[in-house]
Amino acid sequence: MRRAVALAARGLGFTRPNPVVGCVILDASGLFAGEGFHQRAGGPHAEIHALRAAGERARGGTAYVTLEPCAHTGRTGPCAQALIDAGVARVVYAVADPTPQAGGGAATLRTAGITVEAGLLAEEAEAGNTAWLTSVRRGRPHVLWKYAATLDGRIAAADSTSRWITSAEARADVHRLRAEADAVVVGSGTARADDPHLAVRGVEGAVQPLRVVVDTEATAVRPGARVLDDAAPTLIAVAEDADAGHLKDVVRLPRAARGLDVPALLAALYERGVRSVLLEGGPALAGSFVAAGAVDKVVGYLAPVLLGAGPAALSGAGITTIAEALRLRMTESVRIGADLRVTAIPVPVTSVVPVTPVTKER
Repeated sequence: MRRAVALAARGLGFTRPNPVVGCVILDASGLFAGEGFHQRAGGPHAEIHALRAAGERARGGTAYVTLEPCAHTGRTGPCAQALIDAGVARVVYAVADPTPQAGGGAATLRTAGITVEAGLLAEEAEAGNTAWLTSVRRGRPHVLWKYAATLDGRIAAADSTSRWITSAEARADVHRLRAEADAVVVGSGTARADDPHLAVRGVEGAVQPLRVVVDTEATAVRPGARVLDDAAPTLIAVAEDADAGHLKDVVRLPRAARGLDVPALLAALYERGVRSVLLEGGPALAGSFVAAGAVDKVVGYLAPVLLGAGPAALSGAGITTIAEALRLRMTESVRIGADLRVTAIPVPVTSVVPVTPVTKER
């Protein structure tokens, strides 16, 4: 199963709006027979690739799959039936399929007399497929907020210069994150200050993500902006009443107290097949997402640099006291070049220990 999880990861960035799935098949004697992973939406699922590789050796064997085999016919046929037709005797899957149209594969397999086991390495498989699972369960794209900062939390100096806080290795790693995302989102402040390109560079075979600029008043993205070239598709999100006649590929959204309505933006992206978002915007846009409860993972690149002044990584998140702090659980810390990459996920509110304010005696 761990091999199947590793195989599934090869599909990151290529399967939108489908999940990433890996499959390994052992023959009746327990020897390796075949493997595969879902490579692109509309193409064969992981089980089909593995069954083709195994051939007749799949009969009487065991299939290890990271996600419950599907039981419906979409652009491809049901994998549960393919496993039945191949004569597989046992199926072990890690995570149940939460979609009503594709779920039920386990029941179909059991009805056919196949032994089915669930939950093996479920945590590892879920972590590898977290973007798709989040999108299904919440009905919106999974959001990963990425930022780069100094050790004292500054994303730029007092004079607004910021190139380069982090190392070349860290910047290359960000392109890996872009390659794994369906959309990259920035705000008007970043568009004005940096004229970002937002396309993936240096990742062989990468499918370019949708470039999204949240430009409420339709004044930040002007003709000739790098994000408007043909390197990748681009969508400009503007307010419903904004004068955006000079822009193409625009989505109009309702206003919020600050900027645009974040849930409406995510809903619009979901309708376009986006299941994972890499949020690369500045502190204000990040604050809007945090305030909306729409950040599912945080990746911070921390450079061994001190500035002492300049903008912080996050602002306007609606947090006014320590008791309201968004608590995170760190899942990884790794050195990237000279920098430290820290990955964390929000802690469920029910598991946060309340903080009692301390009153000093006078």
